[in-house]
Amino acid sequence: MDLKNKRIIVTGGNDGIGRHICLKLAASGTRIAILGRNAERLSEVKQECIAAGAAEVISVPCDIQNPDDITSAVATVTSTFGGLDILINNAGVWHKTGPLDSIAPEILQATVQTNLTGLMQLTQAALPALRANDESIILNVISKSGVVAQAGQSVYTATKYGVRGFTEVLKGDEENTGVRVGGVYQSGTNTKMFEKAGEDVPNHIFTEPDDLADVVVFVLSRPPKLWIHDIRIEL
Repeated sequence: MDLKNKRIIVTGGNDGIGRHICLKLAASGTRIAILGRNAERLSEVKQECIAAGAAEVISVPCDIQNPDDITSAVATVTSTFGGLDILINNAGVWHKTGPLDSIAPEILQATVQTNLTGLMQLTQAALPALRANDESIILNVISKSGVVAQAGQSVYTATKYGVRGFTEVLKGDEENTGVRVGGVYQSGTNTKMFEKAGEDVPNHIFTEPDDLADVVVFVLSRPPKLWIHDIRIEL
């Protein structure tokens, strides 16, 4: 896909992997809608994207745990851009590792709602606009935890296995439309995700978000006949 002027939603775009994806897409002259909860950070990333060369940028405050926010955000984006070409589901949260009974109920609920339920609801809301094009893309930034079960990650891994299954079924369901669906299964990435959950992890051993963003843009820019629907990234 030629990315110039393409209309793109990036969830969780105000920080971490999402921010780097937005900046790389901006350099390709895209029109970007940055979704996230922190309005101040959204505004900062918006300015960075404009400076990087984006054709148009809007920041849309959206809590992926809130279905009303999701509906409103998609409506705002499609109205402003006159449609939608690419959806990048990147927003996600981590829970501190430990046995299931150590995970507080509110953390369990927030992890499932953000990583799985909200992702599905936003995709559902965006599908009509994506199907209206001859060529569209849904790319889910999932995690290595969607293919490998690791001790202490019961709830997080459940959400990521769920997104993997959702991605695979959606890929088949959209086979006869113009919507291509793919998943990115990256190893741990050097962001503040673990720190936010109170986990002390040596981030220097992880993938850099800027490198991961390069991979995402590469996948998006492939022609339809060369679609990379499943990519796994590890150090």
